[in-house]
Amino acid sequence: MLCTTRRWVPIVLATLTLAGGGAEARETQVYFGDTHVHSNLSLDAAMVGEGVDSFGPEEAYRFALGEEIPLRNGLTARLERPLDFLVVSDHAEYLGVAKRVVAGDPQILDTWRGKLWYWITRVPGWLKVLAIWRVGSTAFQGREWLDAELAQGIVKTTWQHQSELADAYNRPGTFTALIGFEWSSAPGYNLHRNVVFRDGAERTTQVMPFSALDSLDPEDLWQYMEAYERETGGRVLAIPHNSNLSQGNFFGTETQAGVPIGADYARVRAHWEPVVEVTQTKGDSETHPSLSPDDPFADFERWDIGMTDPEAFRDSYARSSLGVGLEIEARTGANPYVFGMIGSTDAHTAFGNAEEDYFWGISLRSLPGEPERTMEGFLPLPGIPIKNAHAGASGYAAIWAEANTREALFDAMRRKEVYATTGSRMRLRFFGGWGYATEDADSPALAAKGYAGGVPMGGTLPIHDKSGGAPRFLVAAMKDPVGANLDRMQIVKGWLDAEGRSRERIFDVAVSGDRPIPGRGLAEPIGNTVDVEAGTYTNAIGSAELRAVWRDPEFDPSRPAFYYVRALEIPTPRWTTLERARHGVAVPEGIPATIQERAYTSPIWYEPHEASPASFGVSSTETE
Repeated sequence: MLCTTRRWVPIVLATLTLAGGGAEARETQVYFGDTHVHSNLSLDAAMVGEGVDSFGPEEAYRFALGEEIPLRNGLTARLERPLDFLVVSDHAEYLGVAKRVVAGDPQILDTWRGKLWYWITRVPGWLKVLAIWRVGSTAFQGREWLDAELAQGIVKTTWQHQSELADAYNRPGTFTALIGFEWSSAPGYNLHRNVVFRDGAERTTQVMPFSALDSLDPEDLWQYMEAYERETGGRVLAIPHNSNLSQGNFFGTETQAGVPIGADYARVRAHWEPVVEVTQTKGDSETHPSLSPDDPFADFERWDIGMTDPEAFRDSYARSSLGVGLEIEARTGANPYVFGMIGSTDAHTAFGNAEEDYFWGISLRSLPGEPERTMEGFLPLPGIPIKNAHAGASGYAAIWAEANTREALFDAMRRKEVYATTGSRMRLRFFGGWGYATEDADSPALAAKGYAGGVPMGGTLPIHDKSGGAPRFLVAAMKDPVGANLDRMQIVKGWLDAEGRSRERIFDVAVSGDRPIPGRGLAEPIGNTVDVEAGTYTNAIGSAELRAVWRDPEFDPSRPAFYYVRALEIPTPRWTTLERARHGVAVPEGIPATIQERAYTSPIWYEPHEASPASFGVSSTETE
């Protein structure tokens, strides 16, 4: 194993992959963006937020491009570093309707229901929020609350405008505006998906967004997607929403209808949902302390209020669900949970901002420096203990693609060459193969060697015909250029034991400083330079870059497995600590003063049997 702290060599390298049976040279670069931003066209953002004074999709694009957006108290919101891509994923349920309700649209006030909800939006305090919450939960559970014909007409007009606006802001090579929406199925729990198109308005406007009013079952959503591709010639995928609030219903061994998952279902789900969102403002879904008791970094941005069932935890987090996928594959021959991992914000402000420094929050009811900013209820209803301070400044999607275009980004998501960050823009490379040499980690052509010798993140290890060998993994991380140094890189391994049960183990593969890595353990904590009172830290510890080649010391060629990288920064101040230091606002008890920003790559899978990776929902891309 090799760990270095050398100057980073830019990774914009030619790579060889099989495409249609022939070798195709490609150059890839990492792009950072957000696939989950809501504007005032979403029901909840328009009614619970700032109403007609909130921000629409145009402001979302302008903010993502780095423009200043004026706010009501004289502040301006601006990203220090623009994003490379954005999906304005407003809720399909009553898309654009709530904004017209709040504005008192004459067409809506002509109906008794429209008139009722118009006046409800003017009720002060938590009674208004309670009424609006009822409207939202009704819509997301598939029940109508407004004249269907009127609402459908507004949705159609809004979708046309939203698609055309994305086309107007799409700037191939500079900034990508992907067209999408959120299907917000919530039959008692959160099963939302963000639906993302590869195409422009010419194709996307041939269909209407699919909503919970059409169906609460994801299998019907996949049928809608299949019909879209068949009838328009376009391409589409779905990204499951951050799963930690799903009460154990996002993943598991049964379909939503309660039927045990079979091979056909597994293949269909793996095809339409190649990546999942594992971190956002409403908590982190990589793992949970009860699922990973030996993982000292498992307790991160945890949202588990009201969840006590261990089975619910297992089926609500990404790491354990990857293991469940191996169990299902052993039983059926197909794996429904062969997914890559990304982050996104789920911001309801139109501001795709995942940075601790002036985090704008999930709504604009209060702004930085205002006394209630951290203590205000996340949902300001009696008896709900979640405060705004519990929201995390997370996350972003990182995509390795040939170009910053709709086509290239979409194709990279489909092949799962993506990773999640909690807001940092650290660069991560992860390759798996059988013949990497220790010196490959120190090569200026690291990425080229990675592709030539194996598969990137999101792939399946090629069949190895040599007995006794264990897979080798080539990993590299570079710090965010304006962020904190790196603490360590880890490989998380999951596999099936002899009884067919999923297991997990974490290996430190590269650490900063002179800390030793115990033979079967983890390195000691890095230390902490944060001054909590001042809200500052220094990069006096940690490394700018880490690289390694790691060989699995416990490899069993008869057992299926997955591997992914988790990279961690040194401790830095949480956004609430910065808010307290700058403005003296109160922070609820139990909110951590510091965090360790992190990134999770898509896994690389190992299959012990002679089978085509495509039969398990995995890309059949290989290297020469």
